[in-house]
Amino acid sequence: MKNPDNLMEAIADDRANPGAVSDSGDGATLTSSMDTALLGKLRSELHRVAPTADPMPVADATSWPPAQPRDTARSRYINQSPREGRPTVSAVMVSFNKRDWVEKNLQAIRKQTIKFDRIIVVDNDSKDGSIEMIRDGFPEVDLIVMPHSGYGACETFNIGFKNADTEFIAILDDDVQLCEDWVELTVARVAAEPPTTAMISTKVIEPGEPEWYSTHPEVNRERYMATFRGCATLARRDVLEKCGYYDEQFFIYGNERDLSARVMNAGYRILQFPAATCRHGTPFGMKAGARSLYYHVRNLWWYLFKHVAFWQIVYFFVIQLLLKVKVRREHLKADAIGTIGIYQVIRETPRGWWIVAKATVAAFVGLPRCMRLRKVCRHPDFSLPTK
Repeated sequence: MKNPDNLMEAIADDRANPGAVSDSGDGATLTSSMDTALLGKLRSELHRVAPTADPMPVADATSWPPAQPRDTARSRYINQSPREGRPTVSAVMVSFNKRDWVEKNLQAIRKQTIKFDRIIVVDNDSKDGSIEMIRDGFPEVDLIVMPHSGYGACETFNIGFKNADTEFIAILDDDVQLCEDWVELTVARVAAEPPTTAMISTKVIEPGEPEWYSTHPEVNRERYMATFRGCATLARRDVLEKCGYYDEQFFIYGNERDLSARVMNAGYRILQFPAATCRHGTPFGMKAGARSLYYHVRNLWWYLFKHVAFWQIVYFFVIQLLLKVKVRREHLKADAIGTIGIYQVIRETPRGWWIVAKATVAAFVGLPRCMRLRKVCRHPDFSLPTK
């Protein structure tokens, strides 16, 4: 990262000249006709979206040929000329059949006071018009379309991460809307942190969020934490690469906590930063449904197998039992949002306990792999998701 002493001067320069144009390249679009060989290369290598043409300046009445829509959009909505001291940032989003939310998300990205240097959307073969909407309405986006919808969020996010060539990556869900100064706030905050701060996890406002949560001091203060909110976090790209990105075997859910343990094992920290906010379309707490329940339970086991001391695993389940029978009350831990309401989801899901048992069996089938990867996390910021 550049010298943080020059950061605010660089930010001010960026805000004064948002439309500066440089000779940065255009990005290619990978479509659903991608053949098997190319997909294999994309998944196995640090493959980057290759430039296809040099962008042209916006055409005036006498210029010919006229600028293409993508070139015009890039010069208007993408930072074209990074200043000394200003870190470069890519937005990486995975989308799947959430057309309206993706449009709102990209509109909020366009309104940022400090522009992203690149916007990458990996679409998991949506069928609701998302792909066409992005191509037609947001030509500045580097769009990667998967050949079918069977890929997990972990794998598709990793493809986006590997295509980013900036110092920082904004990890974004498709159904979020960033506050207008999200990039400006997070970039300034990370510049004030030591290089060992790998992630800035921002405040997420969700439908159905109870008052006891939204007003809790732990949610509304800066602190180092044991995981990050995967819907709106700024991360150092080199740390993601060093730590191996998301574990693709997790498929979906719980992957943030697993990656966080590896980040902490590598000597880094994760900062909760509530000054930067976003609105999330997904309701508060654990998502209902059999699919969500299965992957949450299986991946929790895998996380415990990979990163937690055996005595702590026993302690974890004792605490869960005491909480279940209401013998013990735990104070809120704001970084355990994904599992809030798990017992309600089990009760409301048909054959909920059967799904829990099935997920547990699947977790133990994966135990040998977890033991090969096992490295107990003993970082001072580490904590179990018990609260």
